Order: sequence, then structure tokens, then C-alpha cells
Amino acid sequence: MVAAALLAGLVIGLLVGRSRARDAGAPVAEPVVPAPRLSSQLEAAVDLMRSASLVAGPHDEVWHSNPPARTTGLVRGSRVAPDELLELVRSVRQRGQAVGTTLQLKREPGVPTRELAVRVSLLEGGIVLVIADDRSAETRADEIKRDFVANVSHELKTPVGAIQVLSEAVEQAADDPEAIRRFAGRMTRETERLGELVQQIIELSRLQSVDPLIQADVVEVDDIVGAAVARCRELASGRAITLTLAGAQGLRVVGDEDQLTSAVVNLVQNAINYSDPGARVAMSTRAVEDGGDEFVEISVADNGIGIRADDLERIFERFYRVDYDRSRQSGGTGLGLSIVKHVAGAHGGTVNVWSKVGQGSTFTLRLPAYLETEEPEVTALTVPMPDGGMQ
Repeated sequence: MVAAALLAGLVIGLLVGRSRARDAGAPVAEPVVPAPRLSSQLEAAVDLMRSASLVAGPHDEVWHSNPPARTTGLVRGSRVAPDELLELVRSVRQRGQAVGTTLQLKREPGVPTRELAVRVSLLEGGIVLVIADDRSAETRADEIKRDFVANVSHELKTPVGAIQVLSEAVEQAADDPEAIRRFAGRMTRETERLGELVQQIIELSRLQSVDPLIQADVVEVDDIVGAAVARCRELASGRAITLTLAGAQGLRVVGDEDQLTSAVVNLVQNAINYSDPGARVAMSTRAVEDGGDEFVEISVADNGIGIRADDLERIFERFYRVDYDRSRQSGGTGLGLSIVKHVAGAHGGTVNVWSKVGQGSTFTLRLPAYLETEEPEVTALTVPMPDGGMQ
């Protein structure tokens, strides 16, 4: 490592300078041993390192460390803190060979294990140089990717397997028109579910690879919620669920209109799927101020089955379902709320949920507002249903 070599050179130069000073006229036996000091150049080099870096003396005392080393927990007071790292420092000093390895630092319960890529080098006089890079985020990202691929494979097998079985059933029922119609109808539903799953996988992958604010536009919130109602109207009508829309008009945000619409559609579809027939799903919009900043909130509330407290922490995970059987019957993929969370984060916003079992749930998408001078008009809107009813 270039940085390690640079620091080693500085330390060695410092020690050689001290040795020459002793040879030039210093007494053979020094009655007082001065406190260890590093040159200002070496300290500055350690401080400039992006990686967590420290210099340990011959008795494991920390001569100098940079802020990342202290915030990472490699230094406690004047000592090398983690036992794993301290053992590594002593081993390198004893064997006289540099070591590069990975350390798994266990922390308090409930806190993820920290993974460090560590390089430890022995300098003259028992001085040890430690450089560590925190790889925890990269490791967790790799684990998420592996889990995602495994989950996708599992989820795709279900509709594909169902279509295969139904196609065989259709072939065997060639002389039974009624059975063929029944199997064909189920094949259509499984095909639609497969198409929806593939579409949401593509959408989620795009969200993770594209920054929607690179080419952001000013988006009318009225257009977002209007498009969401239009896309969910047929689903609501099929379940005899009433959609209502109320709140502030004329609100604006900055971002990608298609992604924002998709997020709201997923919230409304989720509310419909987890509500009983004849229930109501209410959408509302409002402008709020928090800490001197202005936001737009889009809320979707239902009086459905609700969510247990244990499930609230996991509902935004990919493929997680509160009620698997119900999700299966409604064609849910388990990706809708994960998409909402990614859209919110990509636009600098948040998504929160309140829920109580048996009383329903309210999801609130909060986005930074596009500031304007006119005060938004607050009205209640009624959305006509295809059957002539009113929402």
C-alpha cells in the first residue's frame, strides 16, 4: 500500500535521526527516557489518511491516530481498543512480518458486526503501523444482492411452475371445454402475475441504479394522485372499495413523475388488497413545515386488516408479505412497498406508516416541496366510478 509505505518511511526516518544523534555524542546510558513523540510531518500524514490509521508504540500504546480510527473504535484512550486488533499488533511485532487480513469486530447486541480490511506493518523499534478500511457497507450490499437474486429465483418459480402445470392440465382436458376455460382463466391470472413481478423487478433494479434527480422536473402532485386513482379505479371497483381523494391542490415537488406515480399507485393498490370488500381507501395531500423546511405529504389510509407491530419493521423489505395467502390471491408480488421506499429515498423524502390490527393502516409519503408563492387551495374531490357511483 502506497500510504503505508509513505508512513513507514517517515517513521523510519524519524528513528534513524534519533539513532544518529545518540552516536554523535549522546551518553551510553540515558538516565531519563523521553516520552515518545512523532514528527509533525508524520502526524499530518496519519491525519490525512482516509482510512482509519494509527501508530502503536513498543508497549501497545497509541502514539498517534486519526479521527476515522477513533470513530471506528480502534482506539480507546491511549490503547488499541479491539482485542482482535491488539492481538494482531502483538503478533506482527513478534514475528516481524507485515500482515493483511480481515477482522470481524463484534459489537453490542442488535448492532451489525463491523468488517475491517486491516494492514499491519512493523517499523523499527517495535513501532507498528495500522491501516484499516471499513468494508461493512460493501459486505452488507453484497449480501443484499445475493438475497435479492435468491428471492427473485424463488418468486419466479411459483408462477412459472403454475403455468406449466395448468398447460399440462389443458392438454389433458382437450375433450372438456368447461375445464379448458377454467384452466385457461387461471393461466391468464398467473401470466399477469408473472408479468407484474418481472415489471416490478425491472423497476426496482432501475431505481437502484439511476438517480431520478439528475434530470429532475417540477411535478404537479395533482397529476400524480390523479394518475394513481385512474390506474387503481378498476381494481377498487372490482372489490367494491370506495376511493376518496381530498386535500391541498396546486402542490409541487421535484423529481421523476413516473417514479412518483408508481410509488403512490403501489400504496393505493396495497391498501385495496388488504381491505375487505365494501371498505374505503382515502387519499389526501397537504403541505407541512418541519424544522424550517417545507414538505408535501401524500397519505393513503385504509380501514383494512392492519399490520402487527412485529411486521411494521419489515414491511418495506423486498418480497416480505404481511399475509402471504392474501397477497397471493390478490396477485401481490411483495415488491410494492420496497419500491415506495426506494422512490422516497431517491427523491430526498421518507415513507412512514401507522397501523393497528383490525383498524387499518395509513402510509404517508413525504417529499421536499417545490417552493412557490401562492397558497394552495384546500378542497375535497369526488372521483366518479365506472358504474356511476361516486367516490
